[in-house]
Amino acid sequence: MKVGLFIPCYIDQFFPQAGIAAFELLKKLGCDVDYPTAQTCCGQPMANSGNEEDAKKTYKHYVRTFRDYDYIVAPSGSCTNHVRKHYDNIAQSPDVIHVRKNTLDFPEFLIDVLKIESLDAHFPYKVGLHQSCHGHRGLKLAKSSELVGEEYSKIRTLLNMVKGVELINLDRTDECCGFGGTFSVKEPEISIKMGIDRIDDHLRNKAEVITGGDMSCLMHMQGISLRRKDKLRYMHLVEILNHT
Repeated sequence: MKVGLFIPCYIDQFFPQAGIAAFELLKKLGCDVDYPTAQTCCGQPMANSGNEEDAKKTYKHYVRTFRDYDYIVAPSGSCTNHVRKHYDNIAQSPDVIHVRKNTLDFPEFLIDVLKIESLDAHFPYKVGLHQSCHGHRGLKLAKSSELVGEEYSKIRTLLNMVKGVELINLDRTDECCGFGGTFSVKEPEISIKMGIDRIDDHLRNKAEVITGGDMSCLMHMQGISLRRKDKLRYMHLVEILNHT
């Protein structure tokens, strides 16, 4: 099984430690993993800004870069969801169909493909889980609170494999943090207020660390916390799963 690792723009530029942890974790789990240096963006920022025609060149470049891998794994529910759900805007060649089907977020790949049941990781902290909108409702990584049915969360399942983690319970388990990509630029006041609401939920329930599958959401909340001087750490899910 040949795995291509896709690293989102904001991780590449601002949070390289999450990208390094993603690569190391895949290696630890026995994957034949490669980081193709030709990769760029998935095209989501342009599409979200209403410039999907311009984004199509980026879509095609992504497909050319990753078409020869069995799976493409990304530490981002947002980027994964975009590739799977929005690349229908280009011609559906066999390569495009293959890349769309086999681009997976980390929780999907670890649980659904590798079917891991244990991890050699240790992280002795109280952890609050932020479930991003794209991962949660787009990729169905967990049951949405408005639905009736059996509770499940692929991210919680993985975190429960980490020794020492104490997952806190939040008052509102799957509420948006307000980032929303370009929404946070166009509607900053609303975006910040939503971020404050999410952070305060974690603080009320005594979280020491906030984690999640999308560094973009964590980046948004971390910026607010830094300005407020909150005593919170922010770490991508893969950093905790790779922590020993």
